[in-house]
Amino acid sequence: MVNRAELGVIRGARAGDPACQLALGKLYLFGGTSLPRNMPTALHWLNRAARQQQAEAWMLIGSHVPFEHARHCVDEVLPWYERAFAAGVEQAGLVLAQLAPPSDGEMQEGLLQQGRFEAITAETALSGPVPLHCRAYVEDSSEQAAQAGDRAAQLALGLWFARMQRDGSRQPDGIATVNFKRAIRWLTLAGEQGDPDAWFALSRIYGKPEFSQRSVVEAQVCLERAAELGHRVAQCECGMVAWRHRRHQADGDVRAVYWLQKAAAQGCEQAQQQLDRIALKPRQAPWLQALAPAALQALAVRQPLLAARLTLARAFGLNRAEALLLDVKAADHGHCVVIDIRASYGRSKRRLVALRTAQERQLLDQVVAQFDLLGGCVEGNYRQRLYRLKTCL
Repeated sequence: MVNRAELGVIRGARAGDPACQLALGKLYLFGGTSLPRNMPTALHWLNRAARQQQAEAWMLIGSHVPFEHARHCVDEVLPWYERAFAAGVEQAGLVLAQLAPPSDGEMQEGLLQQGRFEAITAETALSGPVPLHCRAYVEDSSEQAAQAGDRAAQLALGLWFARMQRDGSRQPDGIATVNFKRAIRWLTLAGEQGDPDAWFALSRIYGKPEFSQRSVVEAQVCLERAAELGHRVAQCECGMVAWRHRRHQADGDVRAVYWLQKAAAQGCEQAQQQLDRIALKPRQAPWLQALAPAALQALAVRQPLLAARLTLARAFGLNRAEALLLDVKAADHGHCVVIDIRASYGRSKRRLVALRTAQERQLLDQVVAQFDLLGGCVEGNYRQRLYRLKTCL
């Protein structure tokens, strides 16, 4: 039995109220308390609401109503799929590609002018069963847009010829054979226009054993270009590669932390886990517990560089030898601090501390500025610094 609230919505919708028509369409689209899900009925009411300028109605149609229901009323709903697709709803592009007849020159020209090919090619032609006439229409339309310089069309066409998805995995459906030469052509054009997905796809192509021009070096170059443009997976992989080769490349661990931080900031869990393993969070320095903040402030007046070293030790968990011997300015790499005193203290190990907050970055800047200002002061050797430290403690 329909409850009182839903009954009021039904009455309002029948009376022509656009808000009620939208609400009733949503109830039938997703299911209500007492109303079951019914896609044809949902489309009926959403279509009526869309005709009364309810923007959410045509967005819902484009997002949730599939082709098998839309094909029964093409003339009525086609404008809603066009609007939803233009607003960025890729699902609407999938349905639109199947609704638009291949002989409809006006529709094809409209799509070309607006550059709306990415969703059709990448999501429709590459990822699902599409009628053969529609597949040919999409390929032809995409190539025209790509020739005109449309970056999205170039990317989609390159992925199509490589039979590849955006994540680099193989596309089970698509063209009959792979054409890496044509794929590289279109992906390179898209990449040169700043598309990170294109460079990532190129890195995958150059790394394929079946590709006759396979090049590990070229694959890495493309991967780094994708990472520089903000591709999260590429950033994570660049970090992993740099970490694996850290023993053979200078500052490989520093570059690894840099890329992993970039990927982790975009929500990559794998990057965050690796980052936590290789760049530990600052630990406490128990040997500094006896030094009160007031005593550290007083020391800053008499021995400013020693006070700066102790401030750094407290913030980043340095042991006594690290605090007294660290080359502060050389240790700062912008995104992390490299703790390495092996040249002066053989028993120590190189380690990295990632800068995770703005406060840590600010503190390090202050310490580095202190050393820049007082760089001419003689700190003495390790024994002399240790004596001053013991005296102040």
